[in-house]
Amino acid sequence: MTKHRTGTRKEWLAARLELLEAEKELTRRSDELARQRQELPWVRIDKEYRFETDEGSASLPDLFRGRSQLLVYHFMFGPDYTAGCPSCSAIADGFNGFVVHLANHDVAMTAVSRAPLDKLQAFKQRMGWTFAWASSVGGDFNFDFNVSFTEEQQREGGIEYNYRREPAWQMRDDGGMANRMEGNPVADNAAMAGTDVATYIRERPGMSAFALEDGVVYYTYSAFARGLDALWGMYQWLDRAPKGRNETAGMWWRRHDEYGSEAQHKAA
Repeated sequence: MTKHRTGTRKEWLAARLELLEAEKELTRRSDELARQRQELPWVRIDKEYRFETDEGSASLPDLFRGRSQLLVYHFMFGPDYTAGCPSCSAIADGFNGFVVHLANHDVAMTAVSRAPLDKLQAFKQRMGWTFAWASSVGGDFNFDFNVSFTEEQQREGGIEYNYRREPAWQMRDDGGMANRMEGNPVADNAAMAGTDVATYIRERPGMSAFALEDGVVYYTYSAFARGLDALWGMYQWLDRAPKGRNETAGMWWRRHDEYGSEAQHKAA
């Protein structure tokens, strides 16, 4: 017998209608937040950034590919990684299919990582993705947009991520991150990316938005950490499943790669 509360269909409908009002309020609030995002002041970007892409060397304006808007997913794939971050990979699985639809709304989308282009290309092929992916290796782009950090920043508490300064990084006795999740999901992800925890978390996930007008690029918006939840298509479905995200036993990301069946792809 289930331990969850049960009831009649009539009782369920009454509870569902009450929940519907809360959902409608959330939708209205979400619409208002979208409006506020679009009203943020734009910041002109005069610094020149260079990227390596499938088509060759590119500037930031080149990444717009003829559109007036650009969305960048800051994919965790540092120069020392041997594979992309599993969590970022799950997010990428979601947006891989709708990039073409964004383009039809005058929005270009690209992932950007600090790993060399050949690593990105190999992993992209392995995962079966088709979205644009640019390497910012050797440049300041990731650092300037607060998704990559130096070992010195990490050691001395100089990391500012998600609009907050973090304390100096340290490990728990069991190898997990201090003051973070139970278990070792970060260590597991680091291992899947082929690196150690300290190196792994010097890269962070995020997204940034840009506009291009009269040849000038403007920075308009960024989101990090749980600010990406709404962009993670898988979570939107899981939040409507009977058991929700169901992560009490740790994270679980399916990796459709050469390593085998779904049962082998547990991150914790």
